[in-house]
Amino acid sequence: MNDETNPFSTTDPDRHSIWEMLVRQDIEGFVAQDWTIFGGFFRRDGFCGLDAEGSLNPKDWWLRFPTVDSYRTAWLADAKRAAETAYAEDRRSALYRATTMRDVTVQGDTAIARKTFDDGIALHGGGVQKLNWQSVFFCARSEQSWMITGFIGFMAFDSVSEQSYA
Repeated sequence: MNDETNPFSTTDPDRHSIWEMLVRQDIEGFVAQDWTIFGGFFRRDGFCGLDAEGSLNPKDWWLRFPTVDSYRTAWLADAKRAAETAYAEDRRSALYRATTMRDVTVQGDTAIARKTFDDGIALHGGGVQKLNWQSVFFCARSEQSWMITGFIGFMAFDSVSEQSYA
């Protein structure tokens, strides 16, 4: 399986769709700096996005994205910064390589998905931009499609500890 292959079969349509939404559409939109590729998957009413700022302790989390529009603004700014960064490798491929999402729980019309980032993108001139965090997304089925209702983003992620749970 390559880095761009959805780990969920089409015979598991809910998890397959959630992965496509949260991994493929996010990466493709981010690289293209095109919110319309990813933005249509957000439910605007009742949305809530928390920034964990690298912590696993909820006392450190804050409501950074009270609306989809506030998240869109930050997402587009990050996409623009990334596009302006001199990378020594293909950014799209590196993002797929760094991203893993295998923990998806679906109960009826509600789902939770954990996406991890654990790698880096080589920088032109040397060094690496480290990608190391995890995010938990909350989703709801709406007319047979999945929508993002909120998330806790940018939590600490330790791949060594992660392997001990496997």
